[in-house]
Amino acid sequence: MNDPFVLLGLATTPLELTALVLSVITVVLNIRQTHWAWLFAIASSAVYGIVFLNARLYGDMGLQGVFIAVSVWGWYQWLYGGEQHAPLTATWSSPAGWIGGMLGWLVLFAAIGYALRTFTDTDVPHIDGFLTAGSLLGQLLLSRKKVENWIVWIVVDVLYVGLYIHKDLHATAVLYAAFVVMAVFGWRTWARAAGGKP
Repeated sequence: MNDPFVLLGLATTPLELTALVLSVITVVLNIRQTHWAWLFAIASSAVYGIVFLNARLYGDMGLQGVFIAVSVWGWYQWLYGGEQHAPLTATWSSPAGWIGGMLGWLVLFAAIGYALRTFTDTDVPHIDGFLTAGSLLGQLLLSRKKVENWIVWIVVDVLYVGLYIHKDLHATAVLYAAFVVMAVFGWRTWARAAGGKP
């Protein structure tokens, strides 16, 4: 499953391609606010964990394990996390929640970046740490159906495109470029559902 081949001019592996397809399905279902997105999120995270291990992107690899746990929680939240255990609806974060999220991103970035630089052989500890922390914030906001999750994903996905090109994960770089477009669409769709305009 890890023998490289060329698809549409891009080097990839069957494992990376499987993770790519599962990820696209996940995002499409997230945009549609369908709770089955979490099942595909779990599967894509498991496969991407192996892909990132092989690429020595340890922050991203560890993030996939966290994503699996958060996906189980998010699935429950989407179904029962509203008032009186009703399904969640898309809402905006409070200003205090948004500021707290940004501060959390920076603190996690410092901690993860330090751990990657100190304890692993990665050649990209800082950007891997920054994007790992941002992805955790995006996933948390997504789990609570906060519209701002899409803004976080736009920023993170743009930067991931460059990182994955650097790490020769070209198919995944194309996927994340598509994710940027999908995140813009998701932001507009959820903002309308939450009663605001992006």
